[in-house]
Amino acid sequence: MSATVGGGVDAMAGTMISLHDLTVSYRRHPAVHHLSGSFARGSLTALVGPNGAGKSTLLKSLLGLVPIEHGSVLLGVERQHIAYLPQRSEIDRSFPLSVLDCVLLGHWQRNGLHAGISAEARQAAVQALATVGLGGFEGRALGTLSGGQFQRVLFARILLQDAQLILLDEPFAAVDEPTIDALMALILRWQAEGRTTIAVLHDFDLVRGRFPQTLLLARKLLAWGATAEVLTPENMRRMRATVAAWDEHAPVCNTEGED
Repeated sequence: MSATVGGGVDAMAGTMISLHDLTVSYRRHPAVHHLSGSFARGSLTALVGPNGAGKSTLLKSLLGLVPIEHGSVLLGVERQHIAYLPQRSEIDRSFPLSVLDCVLLGHWQRNGLHAGISAEARQAAVQALATVGLGGFEGRALGTLSGGQFQRVLFARILLQDAQLILLDEPFAAVDEPTIDALMALILRWQAEGRTTIAVLHDFDLVRGRFPQTLLLARKLLAWGATAEVLTPENMRRMRATVAAWDEHAPVCNTEGED
């Protein structure tokens, strides 16, 4: 059974997320096994591992988008106050929406669908676009943007949400180096503001250079802590060995397991 609690837990004063023996399946395949640990408030963590390691599934379990088979997730914030950037492949860019309207979705996510769009909210969206380097793009259609420009729009939407917990799933996929630098500057700004950010990443050099904490996942926990202590040659060897031993059709276990 799963137990998920959100918001205002005194015992979590210094913790944003606490996981206990978390086991999750996705599309009836095992994805995350017996994961325990915690994310501190204000922490900046890279979530890394091979393809199929359960990284995206872990983020979705925090959001309640996939069912928990076993264990628990304890959140220090209500889910409506979490900002989430999904993988680009999950977003339909053909929908006839302007850049400004896409950013304003962050206002509705924070204040509810029945909240009106005030002049102040509209100005905040314009300012968010300027912050990500897209001043003057308000009336452009989403489908006309490059991949990097679209990612900047999604980051502007996160700015409007003003969330304390930010989950990013492959935020730098298929974007150029200037865009990565600009978006990384925003992520570091969020860290300085005391927001908690978790980002699924594949660039280990970027992780080593910019992310103080790392969770190395290969369906089970391999290492979690200071990046220099996680991304060691030995842990990378363990990751490759774990992938080689994967059984894609194994059932999800529901008993206590070892890391």
